[in-house]
Amino acid sequence: MTIATSLPEDQQALVETTRDFTRAHLTPHALDWDRDKHFPVDVLRKSAGLGLGGIYVREESGGSGLSRVDGVLVFETLAAGCPSIAGYLSIHNMVAWMIDRYGDTAQRGRWLPRLCAMDDFASYCLTEPGAGSDAAALKTRAVRDGDDWVLTGVKQFISGAGASQLYIVMARTGAEGADGVSAFVVDKDDPGLTFGPNERKMGWNAQPTRQVILDAVRLPADRLLGSEGHGFRIAMNGLNGGRLGIAACSLGGARSALDRSLAHLADRDAFGGRLLDAQALRFRLADMATELTAARALVQQAAQALDRDDPQAPYLCAMAKRFATDTGYSVADRALQLHGGYGYLSEYGIEKIVRDLRVHQILEGTNEIMRVIVARGLTEAFG
Repeated sequence: MTIATSLPEDQQALVETTRDFTRAHLTPHALDWDRDKHFPVDVLRKSAGLGLGGIYVREESGGSGLSRVDGVLVFETLAAGCPSIAGYLSIHNMVAWMIDRYGDTAQRGRWLPRLCAMDDFASYCLTEPGAGSDAAALKTRAVRDGDDWVLTGVKQFISGAGASQLYIVMARTGAEGADGVSAFVVDKDDPGLTFGPNERKMGWNAQPTRQVILDAVRLPADRLLGSEGHGFRIAMNGLNGGRLGIAACSLGGARSALDRSLAHLADRDAFGGRLLDAQALRFRLADMATELTAARALVQQAAQALDRDDPQAPYLCAMAKRFATDTGYSVADRALQLHGGYGYLSEYGIEKIVRDLRVHQILEGTNEIMRVIVARGLTEAFG
């Protein structure tokens, strides 16, 4: 299945370039990275040569200046090779965008060139051991001490932790609730910053996931990103784009699973003919393709809304994330079933896709929270 048959010329070129990179540098190694729990820093830095380290960052800040519509095409294409690496790149780009959007001139000049070149990697730190879906209840604190801020707390499930150089950390600077949260940029080398052990996970094994532990980390005033008390808003605006990235990664992984299923059924004979010619299996394939196409259309609609700052964009991003990640996992799971016992073997790559896509229904806001956001948008006029 192709992403689209009628893309504008510039987007078609973007997809083709990304596809070539994916086939050369991600697809051949994805199973080994998963098995060995290897984070391919060298390959990620190669991707920066295509402008993938700062997809949404303005060109004057060192980025590619691409749209969200461009971005979902990129992440779908990358995820067809490895959803885990594509997912990390989505997170890195979310952080880079946040610095470009909310940082001052000095902050952009200090951090963005190295992030866009992927000389430095970045991580997003919102979730805590006791504050997942209820993110506004976070307990990490930032206390003023003279001109400095002192941060203390623990962040949980942080992708790239330990490998990343920069961490956007949401911490409480005021009262309880969303309005008491501010955003800070923490450097890996700041005294007091340490990391928990690498988590043993079901999927996403090609990137590290660790706790980020802040033990009286002292930061100068210029590490505050945006205004004091605006951190939760910054975090949520970052997640609008992050949800589109993860949605697109689900499309790419599922599309790869569907393509593999087509090839497998074409090559497999049973009951006197090719399995691909069995009408019951054709119906399954047709449903899978239809659902993926519908999910892609919703993701692209949400990306267009985010590009034009549509007030409905947060709701559309939540819809797209929920629908595309549920659909992607379902398609991958059905693809495994179509492979029979071979789908359960690691060498065929299907079970890895299933494992990788499962977490997409949890991260960047669980799909239950996506329903909360959509329902809030539907009902807010009724009080």
